[in-house]
Amino acid sequence: MNKIKKIAVVGGGTMGNGIVHLFAQNSYRVTLIETKQEFADRAITTIEKNLDRMLSKEKITQSDKKETLANIHISLDLKSSVKDMDLVVEAVPENFDLKKSIFSVAGQYAPDHTIFASNTSSISITKLAAQTDRPEKFIGMHFFNPVPVMKLVEVINGLKTAAEVTKTIMALSEKLGKTPVSANDSPGFVSNRVLMPMINEAIFTVFEGVATAEAVDEVMKLGMAHPMGPLRLADFIGLDVCLDILNVLHDGFKDPKYRPCPLLVKMVDAGKLGDKTGEGFFVHNK
Repeated sequence: MNKIKKIAVVGGGTMGNGIVHLFAQNSYRVTLIETKQEFADRAITTIEKNLDRMLSKEKITQSDKKETLANIHISLDLKSSVKDMDLVVEAVPENFDLKKSIFSVAGQYAPDHTIFASNTSSISITKLAAQTDRPEKFIGMHFFNPVPVMKLVEVINGLKTAAEVTKTIMALSEKLGKTPVSANDSPGFVSNRVLMPMINEAIFTVFEGVATAEAVDEVMKLGMAHPMGPLRLADFIGLDVCLDILNVLHDGFKDPKYRPCPLLVKMVDAGKLGDKTGEGFFVHNK
């Protein structure tokens, strides 16, 4: 089984900075690869705030915080950064061409033993793996937001993913204190294939005037024991992300049951994306 020591995370956005935080807090040396220093600085600021929150709750010590931050290194050069890595985790936005370009470059400079993992929430792992020189060493490592808190990691096997690679990533996830669940590649995997149609149906319920957003969420929380209603969850995820995933499901299965609700499309067009913009189905403090 491959020993993972040196890790690079490409992208320091919402998911990327959480993944960097997780590895660093678990004593792994991790390199955050970004395109601009300001993006990297923003990611480190977020990690520091999240560590301070853990500190205030007495979940970590000041020494833990210092050690975690010391484990993080910044790079603005993908080519040089992957040359000695054991694992490269991609955590950029859900855009196939963008992900393809990253793995294309990384494949030219990373050593043969390096495992490539994508944090994609819906794009085909098999299709991404086919863009690289190592489909047998390519896997999905789908974390959930907030990464340091959420226990699940969906480990997605592409058509050619080697069993040894799956074992390595499952074991690594457990070392990070996560619960890995293995699944085979399919549009939306397990989580979003089940979740997104529910969110979409909740939006249709509002769109058709059956009930308000508040009422829909109250029914699901009180009647189905969901900790968060589907529309509040949609705002938290990002309505643009929900739309992207539904489009992947719709395109992948060619089944009309995955057709995004027109209200969702209209809200994304209007820039009402949820928490990140301050307004979605509910009003939020940015």
